[in-house]
Order: sequence, then C-alpha cells, then structure tokens
Amino acid sequence: MRDVAVIGIGMNKWGEAWNKSLEEIFVAAALDAIKDSGVDKVDSMYVGCMTSGLFNQQEHLASKLSDYSGLAPIPATRVESACASGGLAFKCGVLDVMSGSSEVVLVGGVEKMTDVGGDHATFALATAADQNYEVYQGVTFPGLYAMMARAHMDRYGTTSEQLAAVAVKNHKNGRLNPLAQFQTDITIDSVLNSVMIADPLHILDCSPISDGAAACIICSLEKAKEFSNKAIVKVSGFGHATDTIALHHRDDLTTLKAVSAATEKALAMAGKKHEDIDLIELHDCFTIAEIIVLESMGFYKPGSAGQATIAGETAKNGKLPVNTSGGLKSKGHPVGATGVAQIVEITKQLRNEAGDRQVDNVRIGLTQNMGGSGGSSIVNILEVL
Repeated sequence: MRDVAVIGIGMNKWGEAWNKSLEEIFVAAALDAIKDSGVDKVDSMYVGCMTSGLFNQQEHLASKLSDYSGLAPIPATRVESACASGGLAFKCGVLDVMSGSSEVVLVGGVEKMTDVGGDHATFALATAADQNYEVYQGVTFPGLYAMMARAHMDRYGTTSEQLAAVAVKNHKNGRLNPLAQFQTDITIDSVLNSVMIADPLHILDCSPISDGAAACIICSLEKAKEFSNKAIVKVSGFGHATDTIALHHRDDLTTLKAVSAATEKALAMAGKKHEDIDLIELHDCFTIAEIIVLESMGFYKPGSAGQATIAGETAKNGKLPVNTSGGLKSKGHPVGATGVAQIVEITKQLRNEAGDRQVDNVRIGLTQNMGGSGGSSIVNILEVL
C-alpha cells in the first residue's frame, strides 16, 4: 500500500449563500484545491454530502458535480455518513490512492442548508438519528446532546460555564478565520444568557445551519513533490468506527465509543502517541461534544476536559490547541463539508499558512469528524514532512 499526501486545499466562506447553488459552491472549492495543488489532471472524485435530496431535491450528486466541475467522465462517488460524510469521503479517497487505483483524487464536501425553513432543516438533520425510537418521540439533536450533557454534569460536576468556555474559545479562533460564518467574540455571560434550546444547552452552545464547501487534492507521496512546491503533508493514519445510533442502546452517555475506537486505530496506524499530537480539529456540533470527544479520544481523563478548557489548555496558544479554525461552532457546519474542512485547516496549520490563527511549531495534527450523536466517527492524522 502506498503512502498518501495532501497537496491541494480549497474552501469558500461559509454562512448563508443565498445567491449561489450547491453546485456553484462546490465547484469553487474544488477549483481552488486543484489550483493550489498544481495538478492538471484528476483521476477520481469523492464527495461527502449528507442529504442533498432533502435540502436541495438533488440526488445522483456525484455525476452532477463531476459534470459541473468539468471533470467528467472520471469515476465519482457521493459518500454519506450523516455529519461524518466529509471525513468518510476523505478516507475513501485515501484508500483509492493507497491501492494504486488512482494517482490523483479530488475529495470534496458540500451542503446547502439554508434554502429551506427551520422546520424542514430540523427534519432533514433528524434523519441521522434513530427514526423509530428517537425522532418518532419528538427528540431533536439539541435534545440528544442535552441528555449527554446532563449525564456528564451529573457524573463529573461539569458546569454550564465550562460548556460556555468551549463556545467562547472557538468564537475567538473563528474571529481570526476570514472563511468562518461567525467572526465575532462572545462571552461566557452571553452564552449563559442566550435562549435555552434544550436544557442545559443554550443557542450559543449549538453550531449553526450553514452553506459551504471544502475540497482537497490527494496523491501518492512519491508523486507529491512532482505536482506541488508546497510543504508536503502526509496522511499518517486514519481510523473509522461506528456505534449505536440510539442513545438508549448505549451503556454510557458520557463517552463516545466510536470516537475512542477510531482514535486508537488512527494512532496505531500512524505509529503515534497522544503526546505526539500538536493540534486537533474536532466535531464540536454542540459545546458538550468537544468536551466528551476530547475525553473519549484519550487526551483528557473523563470529567476533566471542561476544566482544561476553562484553564485555557485548548486555546490557540494553549497546551493542546483545539479547533483553531473556529470549529463547527464558529466556522459553521454545512454537514457534508465539515470533515473535509478539518483537513483543510490542519493542512494550513502544518504548512504554516493559517495567518493570525497560526500555531507555532506544529508538525502533527489530528481531525475527528462524527455523524449524528456519535453513531459514526472518522479520525485522521496528518504530519508535515
């Protein structure tokens, strides 16, 4: 199996793209990635998209985006794993290159979520939950994560202030990201005084509805230097795991087994330890998610990630920077694009191209993308050579 490198990245500003179609925002990101890579030919394409059928009434997306990108007749595949669709698309692309089936692969992610009303968007996103036992009972994703937050609070004494600190930190990072949906600072008080969505989660504990796309170009490591004169970012390892979708089928609501398993696999494949990781982009769809993910990955002991956030350990200049892009909370969360955008941010950081949010002396970065309330999770480890 061949080693794989990321040689090109592209992303547009996320938010509410009222005057652009799903196809337009995807093509813009894809062309930016191709230009950044220096390649003049793409052999295949993988696209992460959760639910274009419900948001945009458009299925058969792979063929359409290949056509609109000017890449047909290359083989193109649409990948779906709820909010982990982008991360899974990246894994599929990496495996394609590793196997030798393709030399150069475009991996993209896209979602256009604001063309429907709030009720429709809630319905579309709820398809990632258990329809029989959760959605039928009226539970939404804020409600599911609120149950996880309450369980964590009851067991470990986690506080609403600690949850709010996650949002404050990520907005502070997002303010430095010109592509982020929200580029404004918030305070712990403003989070705690914002509208309660599902106790204990306020609206500022929740990631937004977003339009956006992200893309990257990957190829074999042996060919990377021929295509690009930029710093070479190697895909050192990846892990993929699943868990039950329904929360009531889980033994413990305060941890995410799929995240733990995917992290163990990625670290083992990369030959790395937790202390080798310099920064992380993770799936903070809700503030409690960042805390539980950090603990489930093994970077913090159960019940300690909230305290570490308050102490500044996960800030841009902290012990372990987390979500320098602003995360889903500030950068936005067009669900199919999120996992690819994490690759874009880590690649920028490893290339020393992140501007005002650049972290000093980073060599190894980790991304963690998950679907629904943790029913699937993808972890990737990248390092600069």
